[in-house]
Amino acid sequence: MIIGIGNDLIDIRRIARTLDRFGDRFVARVFTEAEHRKALRRAGTERGFAATLAKRFAAKEAASKALGTGFRQGVFWRDLGVVNLPSGQPTIAMTGGALARLTALVPAGMEARVHLTMTDEWPMAEAQVIISAVPKP
Repeated sequence: MIIGIGNDLIDIRRIARTLDRFGDRFVARVFTEAEHRKALRRAGTERGFAATLAKRFAAKEAASKALGTGFRQGVFWRDLGVVNLPSGQPTIAMTGGALARLTALVPAGMEARVHLTMTDEWPMAEAQVIISAVPKP
Protein backbone atom coordinates (compact mmCIF):
# COMPACT_ATOMS: atom_id res chain seq x y z
CA MET A 1 0.00 0.00 0.00
CA ILE A 2 1.40 3.40 -0.97
CA ILE A 3 1.27 5.88 1.91
CA GLY A 4 3.23 8.76 0.37
CA ILE A 5 4.69 10.03 -2.90
CA GLY A 6 7.04 12.97 -3.36
CA ASN A 7 8.95 14.47 -6.26
CA ASP A 8 11.43 17.34 -6.57
CA LEU A 9 13.37 18.99 -9.38
CA ILE A 10 16.25 21.41 -8.74
CA ASP A 11 18.73 23.37 -10.80
CA ILE A 12 22.26 22.18 -9.94
CA ARG A 13 23.53 25.72 -10.52
CA ARG A 14 21.35 26.90 -7.61
CA ILE A 15 23.13 24.48 -5.27
CA ALA A 16 26.51 25.57 -6.70
CA ARG A 17 25.65 29.24 -5.99
CA THR A 18 24.51 28.37 -2.46
CA LEU A 19 27.77 26.47 -1.87
CA ASP A 20 29.75 29.48 -3.13
CA ARG A 21 27.84 31.80 -0.81
CA PHE A 22 27.49 29.71 2.37
CA GLY A 23 29.97 26.82 1.93
CA ASP A 24 30.36 24.56 4.95
CA ARG A 25 27.48 26.24 6.82
CA PHE A 26 25.04 25.11 4.12
CA VAL A 27 26.51 21.61 3.93
CA ALA A 28 26.43 21.17 7.73
CA ARG A 29 22.84 22.42 7.98
CA VAL A 30 21.37 20.26 5.20
CA PHE A 31 23.49 17.14 4.65
CA THR A 32 24.61 14.21 6.80
CA GLU A 33 28.29 13.38 7.20
CA ALA A 34 27.87 10.35 4.90
CA GLU A 35 26.31 12.52 2.18
CA HIS A 36 29.10 15.08 2.52
CA ARG A 37 31.78 12.37 2.25
CA LYS A 38 30.17 10.91 -0.89
CA ALA A 39 30.04 14.37 -2.52
CA LEU A 40 33.69 15.01 -1.64
CA ARG A 41 34.67 11.74 -3.36
CA ARG A 42 32.96 13.02 -6.51
CA ALA A 43 34.52 16.49 -6.47
CA GLY A 44 36.43 17.06 -9.69
CA THR A 45 34.56 14.32 -11.57
CA GLU A 46 31.85 14.62 -14.21
CA ARG A 47 29.23 13.97 -11.51
CA GLY A 48 30.78 16.67 -9.36
CA PHE A 49 30.33 17.92 -5.83
CA ALA A 50 27.39 20.26 -6.54
CA ALA A 51 25.52 17.72 -8.69
CA THR A 52 25.89 15.02 -6.02
CA LEU A 53 24.56 17.36 -3.34
CA ALA A 54 21.78 18.64 -5.63
CA LYS A 55 20.44 15.12 -6.13
CA ARG A 56 20.45 14.55 -2.39
CA PHE A 57 18.80 17.92 -1.78
CA ALA A 58 16.03 16.92 -4.22
CA ALA A 59 15.72 13.53 -2.49
CA LYS A 60 15.23 15.20 0.90
CA GLU A 61 12.61 17.55 -0.55
CA ALA A 62 10.81 14.63 -2.20
CA ALA A 63 10.91 12.59 1.02
CA SER A 64 9.50 15.47 3.08
CA LYS A 65 6.65 15.72 0.57
CA ALA A 66 6.05 11.95 0.73
CA LEU A 67 5.82 12.28 4.52
CA GLY A 68 3.14 14.93 3.98
CA THR A 69 4.87 17.53 6.13
CA GLY A 70 7.52 19.30 4.12
CA PHE A 71 10.12 20.68 6.52
CA ARG A 72 7.62 21.41 9.29
CA GLN A 73 6.14 19.53 12.22
CA GLY A 74 9.55 18.53 13.55
CA VAL A 75 11.01 17.25 10.25
CA PHE A 76 14.47 18.70 9.60
CA TRP A 77 16.93 18.40 6.71
CA ARG A 78 19.40 16.19 8.56
CA ASP A 79 16.58 13.84 9.68
CA LEU A 80 16.62 12.57 6.08
CA GLY A 81 19.78 11.00 4.69
CA VAL A 82 20.39 9.31 1.36
CA VAL A 83 22.03 5.94 1.94
CA ASN A 84 22.61 2.89 -0.21
CA LEU A 85 21.33 -0.60 0.53
CA PRO A 86 23.86 -3.46 0.23
CA SER A 87 22.63 -3.92 -3.37
CA GLY A 88 23.65 -0.31 -4.11
CA GLN A 89 20.04 0.86 -4.43
CA PRO A 90 19.53 4.29 -2.86
CA THR A 91 16.98 4.87 -0.12
CA ILE A 92 16.29 7.43 2.59
CA ALA A 93 17.31 6.76 6.20
CA MET A 94 15.05 8.66 8.58
CA THR A 95 15.79 9.80 12.12
CA GLY A 96 14.28 12.28 14.57
CA GLY A 97 11.06 13.98 13.51
CA ALA A 98 11.06 12.30 10.09
CA LEU A 99 11.17 8.85 11.67
CA ALA A 100 8.42 9.83 14.12
CA ARG A 101 6.22 11.00 11.22
CA LEU A 102 6.96 7.83 9.23
CA THR A 103 6.08 5.67 12.23
CA ALA A 104 2.77 7.53 12.63
CA LEU A 105 1.89 6.92 8.96
CA VAL A 106 2.45 3.17 8.96
CA PRO A 107 -0.60 1.08 9.91
CA ALA A 108 -0.32 -1.51 12.69
CA GLY A 109 1.15 -4.83 11.57
CA MET A 110 2.95 -3.18 8.63
CA GLU A 111 6.45 -1.86 8.05
CA ALA A 112 7.60 1.01 5.86
CA ARG A 113 9.63 0.73 2.68
CA VAL A 114 11.13 3.89 1.23
CA HIS A 115 11.84 3.78 -2.50
CA LEU A 116 14.08 6.48 -3.98
CA THR A 117 15.23 7.23 -7.47
CA MET A 118 17.53 10.12 -8.36
CA THR A 119 18.93 11.41 -11.61
CA ASP A 120 20.70 14.43 -13.01
CA GLU A 121 21.20 15.87 -16.45
CA TRP A 122 23.04 19.18 -16.34
CA PRO A 123 21.76 21.60 -15.22
CA MET A 124 18.89 19.75 -13.48
CA ALA A 125 18.67 17.10 -10.75
CA GLU A 126 15.52 15.21 -9.85
CA ALA A 127 14.37 12.73 -7.21
CA GLN A 128 11.21 10.74 -6.57
CA VAL A 129 10.26 9.03 -3.30
CA ILE A 130 7.52 6.48 -2.75
CA ILE A 131 6.79 5.33 0.78
CA SER A 132 4.88 2.07 0.97
CA ALA A 133 3.67 -0.11 3.82
CA VAL A 134 4.03 -3.88 3.58
CA PRO A 135 2.99 -6.60 6.03
CA LYS A 136 5.62 -7.42 8.64
CA PRO A 137 7.24 -10.81 8.02
